Amino acid sequence: MSRFYIRWHMNPHAVPLDPKERVDLWMRMLEGVRKDLASGNFKEWGICSDISAGYCMSELDEEQLHTVLLKYVPYISFNIKPVLTVDQSIGSINRATAAAKRA
Repeated sequence: MSRFYIRWHMNPHAVPLDPKERVDLWMRMLEGVRKDLASGNFKEWGICSDISAGYCMSELDEEQLHTVLLKYVPYISFNIKPVLTVDQSIGSINRATAAAKRA
């Protein structure tokens, strides 16, 4: 199963200057995040205290994740990294060690 760590960043050039428009945008995006959490698209979601960035975790495949994240563009940009669980990391190390011993 794929698991992705997604670091997101607000695009300050796309955020409305008008305070009411900015609040409306934020609330629409946060409702979208709630829906993505409820549907399982995101497993976790958080925002930094300075509101410039945050993170989320997803177990969707690459294509599904791409589709989900498109609705947040251009207001949000993403850095996405696949991550391993501790068990996957141990397995990988064990396989690499075994392969090195055979070489």
